[in-house]
Amino acid sequence: MVRTEISLFLKNEPGELGRLANLMAEAGINIDALTIQDASAYVLELFKARGKSLKRIASAASYNSMRKDSAQFALIRLLAEDGKTNAAIDLLSQNDFTFDIMPVIAVQLDNKPGELARLATKFGEEGININYVYGSVAGPDAKCLFVFCPEDIELASTIFSKAKPM
Repeated sequence: MVRTEISLFLKNEPGELGRLANLMAEAGINIDALTIQDASAYVLELFKARGKSLKRIASAASYNSMRKDSAQFALIRLLAEDGKTNAAIDLLSQNDFTFDIMPVIAVQLDNKPGELARLATKFGEEGININYVYGSVAGPDAKCLFVFCPEDIELASTIFSKAKPM
């Protein structure tokens, strides 16, 4: 199922994730999925991607400087519970967060060997690159939730429409 992912930057310091989570909790917004990475890794990937396309907008030295500065921030990607994405976006806007939104594919899988392989193979067979993926499971008998960010969201949504969405 196509969902809207919210990507935002937080200061990379103690208490910031708690502040974000408390804001969401106080607004009654559950977080279905979340991943965090050092923002410098994001800047490095941006530099590599721009280099491959020959569309760099800054020199290598500038990107290295941005990487150093960006280590002070964390890149958070999250899915707010279905039906509350707009409320989450409004909440982040009202609290001056820097964020962006993008469509992703969220799929609920059985928690058994080969399920991720099956879906990832479908992407490959259709020639769709996966920019990133993250997922989790609550226990051995629970379903897994995986979030895929494919390059071609429209094609991916038709391919995976038969997979059980979340």
